[in-house]
Amino acid sequence: MHQLAAQWIVGLLKDRNIPFRICGGLAANGYGAQPVLNDIDLFVPGEHFSAVVQAGEQFASKAAAHRQEEGWDLTYVHFKYEGIKVEVGNADDPQIFDAGNQSWVSLSIDFSRCRTVHLLGLELPLMLKEDLVRYKSVLSRPVDIEDIRAIRERA
Repeated sequence: MHQLAAQWIVGLLKDRNIPFRICGGLAANGYGAQPVLNDIDLFVPGEHFSAVVQAGEQFASKAAAHRQEEGWDLTYVHFKYEGIKVEVGNADDPQIFDAGNQSWVSLSIDFSRCRTVHLLGLELPLMLKEDLVRYKSVLSRPVDIEDIRAIRERA
């Protein structure tokens, strides 16, 4: 089912020439971690966010809004496609919670930097490994620590 959800969102984005970066567990998977995928996480540039929201509105399960939850402070929309959660974040000024310093820090999403990897039957632009490891290190949730360990073992 993740493959169908990935094909849907990637098709939606590519049809509209919207750049995106895969992050989270799917990106970790692309770098050798084997997390159980709960969802598909990605970012789009802020100027394209409303177009994504509108194009996918029939599958929206959480309306686009600014939220601060689970270590994240950002604007995102939550879609559900074939039972799979697809979370699309607005790359304008997201913040993550630095577990070590107990403070919010900016998360910079650089659309000029990516590694394209074949996953779920698609060529997907992943956040670079060092960027992924950096943000997962800052968050330091158990799932992030496990992903970092698996990525480093694979390197």
